[in-house]
Amino acid sequence: MMGILNVTPDSFSDGGLHATRERALARARQMVGEGAAIIDIGGESTRPGAAPVGEAEELDRVVPVIEQLSRELDVVVSIDTAKPGVMREACRAGAEIINDINALRAESAVEVAAAAGAAVCLMHMQGEPRTMQQDPRYGDVVAEVRQFLQERMQACLAAGIARDAISLDPGFGFGKRLEHNLSLLGRLDAFADLERPLLVGLSRKSMFGQLLGQPVEGRLAGSLAAAVLAAWQGAHILRVHDVGPTVEALKVAQSVRQAGNNSRNTPDRTSG
Repeated sequence: MMGILNVTPDSFSDGGLHATRERALARARQMVGEGAAIIDIGGESTRPGAAPVGEAEELDRVVPVIEQLSRELDVVVSIDTAKPGVMREACRAGAEIINDINALRAESAVEVAAAAGAAVCLMHMQGEPRTMQQDPRYGDVVAEVRQFLQERMQACLAAGIARDAISLDPGFGFGKRLEHNLSLLGRLDAFADLERPLLVGLSRKSMFGQLLGQPVEGRLAGSLAAAVLAAWQGAHILRVHDVGPTVEALKVAQSVRQAGNNSRNTPDRTSG
């Protein structure tokens, strides 16, 4: 379980709620208590139309929180950034994962990640955050996203990043319409032969606003349903705002799956 910690004033779901160090740390402690194994810290909003943030400001937002979390909590810290300079300093401060919506395509990003020895998460995005939802188009969204992720994985391997350090993210909501998101969610099995952990971030996405007519604060039910569907299909990491409810929903799904497996493995004593 990866808990989302946005130390920004303008993120789409929780902008401003955890913008101070004290609030951010309190939220991180809460998510760890609810079952988060990873805390993903972001200092720049990637919602459509968000204002860009300079590197120095992003560092001021994230580095103190990373340093204190790394000292205080037994949790893996991830840095959500596309800037190589922020990647470098965040890893020096204690981040162990680089979660990049740009899949390490910025100049020197792959080299910085390799030098840091960090694990990396490569995400698919069509376009860039400010304009990505204006007119996204695909011939076959599943095939195109899969090909992109495979190519970015190969680029990382060529740069010296270990295969075991790479995870992949289809990028729900990043340059994708509702129909694209639904197709991806229904076909997560298409990524299995890449043989890397799949990270899925569906929490409170606008697709649930479209499907259910709900504002951000009313999208928990949709987020939980999607999380269970993703996990059932083999997603390894779920990036969520609502850690506690998601942990409980997954516990139910995992119990059902385990019961089903047990019943299949039990000999039929009614015959013979």
